Amino acid sequence: MANLQGFPFAITPAYASDVAKRYVSEGRKVIRVLGSDAPYELIRAAGLCPVRLVSDDNLPTPDADALVGTANMSQSGRSLLQQIFDDKDALPLLLTHSDYETPQLFATLRQLFNDEELPARHIHFYDHLHQMRESSARYNLTRAAQLHTWLADMSAISGNKASAEELTFDIEIQERQRTLLGELLKKRNDFKPRISGSQFHHCVAATMVYTPHEWCERAASLLAEIESGRAAELSDKTKKRIIIAGLPQLNDRCYRELEATGIHIVGDWQDWGDKRVAGPVVSDDWQNVIADPARACPDYLIPALTRAQYIAGQISAVKARGVIYLTAKGDEASQWDAGFISGYLSQHGIDTGIWETGSPFPGTLVLFAGKHQSRAVSAGEVATKAMSSPRKPRPKPERSKKALASVADFGTYQREWFQSVRSSAEEGAQFGVVNANSPQEMLRAMGLPFVVNQWWASIVAAKQQSKRYTSLLKANKYPGNVEAYSAQGIAAYFDKDPEQAPWGGLPQPQFLQTVLGSDATPRIFDHWARETGANLFMFERTVECRNDLYEDWWNKLPNDWKTELEPERVALLTSELKDAIAALEAHTGETFDMQAFTRIMTLVNEQEEYYRKTRDLLASTCPVPVSVVDTMPATMVPQWHRGTEWARDAAKAFYEEVKAKVEQGESVCSNEKLRLMWVGRGLWSNMQFYQRWQESHGAVFVWSMYLALAADGYIREFSGEDDALEALAARFVTMGDELRMPTWAGAWHVKEARTHHINGAVALSDADPFVLRALRKAGIPVLSLPLDNFDSNHGPDSFDDEISAFLASL
Repeated sequence: MANLQGFPFAITPAYASDVAKRYVSEGRKVIRVLGSDAPYELIRAAGLCPVRLVSDDNLPTPDADALVGTANMSQSGRSLLQQIFDDKDALPLLLTHSDYETPQLFATLRQLFNDEELPARHIHFYDHLHQMRESSARYNLTRAAQLHTWLADMSAISGNKASAEELTFDIEIQERQRTLLGELLKKRNDFKPRISGSQFHHCVAATMVYTPHEWCERAASLLAEIESGRAAELSDKTKKRIIIAGLPQLNDRCYRELEATGIHIVGDWQDWGDKRVAGPVVSDDWQNVIADPARACPDYLIPALTRAQYIAGQISAVKARGVIYLTAKGDEASQWDAGFISGYLSQHGIDTGIWETGSPFPGTLVLFAGKHQSRAVSAGEVATKAMSSPRKPRPKPERSKKALASVADFGTYQREWFQSVRSSAEEGAQFGVVNANSPQEMLRAMGLPFVVNQWWASIVAAKQQSKRYTSLLKANKYPGNVEAYSAQGIAAYFDKDPEQAPWGGLPQPQFLQTVLGSDATPRIFDHWARETGANLFMFERTVECRNDLYEDWWNKLPNDWKTELEPERVALLTSELKDAIAALEAHTGETFDMQAFTRIMTLVNEQEEYYRKTRDLLASTCPVPVSVVDTMPATMVPQWHRGTEWARDAAKAFYEEVKAKVEQGESVCSNEKLRLMWVGRGLWSNMQFYQRWQESHGAVFVWSMYLALAADGYIREFSGEDDALEALAARFVTMGDELRMPTWAGAWHVKEARTHHINGAVALSDADPFVLRALRKAGIPVLSLPLDNFDSNHGPDSFDDEISAFLASL
């Protein structure tokens, strides 16, 4: 680092907490802020003092671990929770939707506050969205107005005079801060630099810790020291000028480790880096500036090609020698982009290296040896390798025993349907793939054939092709184990061997649709669309922002969704549905049929009502005539065809057969002693696992989320064509909340466990910690297995001893 006396900025979370405490002692109203897209100018205009809150991976988290466990929340999330726990001043909290984990942290805090496991404090979630659409901007305006009101309340609590109508924007200090940041940036990028990349990173981070006036005073003093000549030049480092990109950087560890090898950072393209230098000046016309979806847009929502092209353009602008792309095991977005971006840069003659930051930096010999380290691998190369490699016989999975005759023809129907889809796609028909949490009913009303991505993943797993598909992803520079369950569709694009491909292979899609449900989702679908040339539509994932929330959603939403859901969330998704329909009509030439759509929505409600009746019947019957081995496929196969008469009739036949078995006193296990709940995604590749414990322990898996969620999560009553599209939005706007949002998920699982007379629950590694806490608190023993339902290396057989011991303890 430059030889500066008493560098005026620091970056550690502890340092920010100390600044916050000092400001509190000075009588300022401090608000801790979590999220890279928080509107600091608006907070300050309300007379408040925002201080950023970031994770600390080195912080011990004993209290957070005790509250939520260690298996289902990252170290980053637990460190944030620990800092909040340690804040004895109970400072107000503002959280934003800048990544997938922060909404989950908000929901966690809301539950902990309501359960009085954490001291109460003021908390607000600002759900700012970033899709470049008018509907997202309108939604942001609504959320910004709500934030404005909350800030006014916080200001009144602090004794200031600001009201919901009064804001004071200091335009002069905003402009001065940006000018000083620009001057410091020049000092970093000069060929005789006076500050290092890590020091400039401190300067940027400090804009979110200090008041603008204090920051400007410190920055001006720093520049004066530099101009005086007291700061030594860093000229010995200009031969290794590099740009870093990728993983968001919350501390300076990576910077210091790079600089220790003689590297000088002249570009920092991640969410907390150089992009923050030239933010907009916010004035009295603040609404449109704050609500702009483009404001502080996180990298994971920007197409990888756009970012790669921008970084390539910066190489000559800052005279950099190369790029180091940063990733980490826990960061899904950077892992999905690393191979493509580094490959793109390498193809354009730019030295590029990938550094997984959890391991020591490997040095710069390869990066600066004049050889381009990264090379993209084409689909053709992979196909050639796959076709030329000797084929191994497919392993045959041990088959489960089915008890339902009504399900017997499902496999035949599904195969015939899929072959018809393949045939129509081969003949040139428009074909699409959509995620399970993406609205599908309007596609059916347009007559567009589609496949659900997660259904395809279950077929890949059932056909024991997971390892081969993992290899295909890795061969094409994509991760094979990062949200793998959602990546089997793009993996299928690289599968050029129809003899090995499950069911002949997935056709190449012309359109893709998904909801922004995780950090990895936009990255997977962005690459998938680019690789295939498919038209992509991504629906926003909004967040339930209310602090006080009812638990019994299963009673309220089917009939009262218009009053029980936040109207802005339903309005946004309704608008997006209209946009998606218009885009599909333009892209495919097909027309949306509202009359057909209304009929489809009616069929869906009828289908789900049969699932509700079946679920209720099984809950009250002991011993049960069927297990999850039967109910999972009996539910999910028709669910993939939701809105058709076949699916409705299949659900009806399922119910009638179960009802007949109950009336005849049949049982799947005559020695039923234990009734088990399976928490998480199903083991589609090893369904026999669920039956293994019936004979040995009299233990029957009677519950999975598939039938239960179909029963409670899908029905949305509507009056006709006027509100049918809105009802579809109401169905999907909460999709995932029922299983993941603590307030809803925990209460629902407990309700289901009690009505089904559950003796014990077995959970996968991705099970929500609050679901498990709620079950245990309700007296339901839980066994949590470190197992992924799509793990191609470890199966449930590896845990036979643990499961046997658990069952013996019940």
